[in-house]
This record gives sequence, structure tokens and C-alpha cells, in this order.
Amino acid sequence: MTESVVGIRFQKLGKLYHFRLTEDAIGIDPGDHVIVETKRGRQLGQVIAHVEPDRVDRRRGIKAIERKATPRDLVMRQVWEQKELDALITCREQAAMLGIVAVKFVKAEYSFDGSRLTLLYATENKKLDIRPLRKNLRKIYRSRVEILMIGPRDVAKILGGHGACGHPRCCSTFLTEFSPISIRMAKAQGVSLSPQEITGMCGRLRCCLVYEFEQYVQAKKQLPKVGKVIGTPYGEGRVRDVRVLRDSVIVDVDGEYKEIFRHEFEPLDELRALEKKAEEGCSKNENGGCDCGANGGSK
Repeated sequence: MTESVVGIRFQKLGKLYHFRLTEDAIGIDPGDHVIVETKRGRQLGQVIAHVEPDRVDRRRGIKAIERKATPRDLVMRQVWEQKELDALITCREQAAMLGIVAVKFVKAEYSFDGSRLTLLYATENKKLDIRPLRKNLRKIYRSRVEILMIGPRDVAKILGGHGACGHPRCCSTFLTEFSPISIRMAKAQGVSLSPQEITGMCGRLRCCLVYEFEQYVQAKKQLPKVGKVIGTPYGEGRVRDVRVLRDSVIVDVDGEYKEIFRHEFEPLDELRALEKKAEEGCSKNENGGCDCGANGGSK
């Protein structure tokens, strides 16, 4: 019998982690809150969905759900969440006292039962020694304290706000994971390569560059490249620009620019290559004789 596996999320827009349901955890459905053991201790998470067996990665092993969260667990989490802002302020004060500069502390997170406090920070100084601050905070809170460095995209996700498009940032509204993004994606979509056009509020390439990249790549395969000569209803012309979303190209025909849609132009290079091949006849035999039937000969 195949064991049941569910995806659990620990943050509103966090990554899904796989856990298995045991006989003691039967009756847990999507939407329920559960207690699980993780690398960061016991945590309270929410079951999002059941996971298909073929989509489960079992190479690292899958831990079991301990139990379903009780109303008391949920209340305790709310109590500790209300203390996170005070913990963040205290952390910043202690860092200033210790002379720890050029660092931004962005969030404090308590575990659901308050047994663990995690502080998230960002800095460009990779050699920053954070140990004195951790030592001071452990004395103040007398609990396990972790101080973790996060990247600029994670900082933007936590802080929220609006992007250059005027809408709330994607990372703060629906993105659960960050996809790899390259400058090639901007080039494929004809986006200006100026930093103002391709850089997000986090200082990295905008996440939205990946949304339509595959569609642009597939569409461009059906359209001629810039500089190619094609046949149009107005005569032969050279492609000057490609308009992927309109499924058309801008062609220079005798000094006049015309917009030609995909169903209107002819690929002259391919047609001429076929005509040339047809004129040359069969080239399988050294003497030029044909025995393959291409020119009416017998096999």
C-alpha cells in the first residue's frame, strides 16, 4: 500500500515541503494545521494539498506528521507572533550597541511555541561576524536564537510594496519560489536593457521576465529574423523589426516600411534552396544517372 504524502507550507507564500501521513494522522485534510519536526525544530504548518506518488522526491527521506494542531497551538502561535516586532527592535538595538553596521535586520520569527527565535538579515559584507549579537540575544531571551542571512529577493518579498508596474510585488502576492532569470530573457522579449527597465526593487532582474519567455521563444521560431529577405504582397523586402505579440514583422520594401503578418510573407531563402535542389537532380550516382526514381528513372 502506497503511503499518503501531503504538501505543507509554513509561511503564507512559502515553499511546499512533503510529509507523510501515518495511521495516527488519518483524517487530516487540506487546510488543516499540523505539528511536524523539521531541521529548525518543531513547527506548525498548514496542509495545502495531497501529493501524487510520482511527484514525491524520496531521496532525502520523508518525515511523518506528528499530530494535528490543537486550538491551543493556534492561539499560542498568535501570541508569539505579536512579540516578533519587539524582538526585531531589540535585535536592531543590540546590533547598534555592538557596532554591527551595514546590515539590515528585516524580520523576527518565533516558532509556534516560542522555543526558538529566528532573525533574518541582509548585508553585502560576507565577512560580518554576527556571533556577539547572537550571544547577547540568547542571554536576553533565554531560548534558542538563530540569525540567518537572506538574499535581496527574500528581503523584497518580506517588505512587500509595489513594483514598477504599479501593482503589488509578485514575490509578495503569489510567488512561492524564485525562478532563475537571465539577461537573455530580456533580449528575447525586446525589452530595453537599461537597468531601470529590467531591474526590480530588489536590485535583481525582474521576476516577470520569465513569465512570457517561453511563449516569445516559440513565437519567434515562426517569424524571420531581422535582416532576412522575404517575399511580401508588395515585393521582396528586408526584415527590420519583429513584432512577436502581433505575429508580424516590419519589412523595408524599396524604402517603405510595411507591417507584414505571418500568413502574408514567403520565406524566399527556403523556396530558392528547394528550387536549386530540384534543378540539380539526383546526385547519388557519380555519373549523374538517376536510379532512385526522383527523375523518372527505374529503381
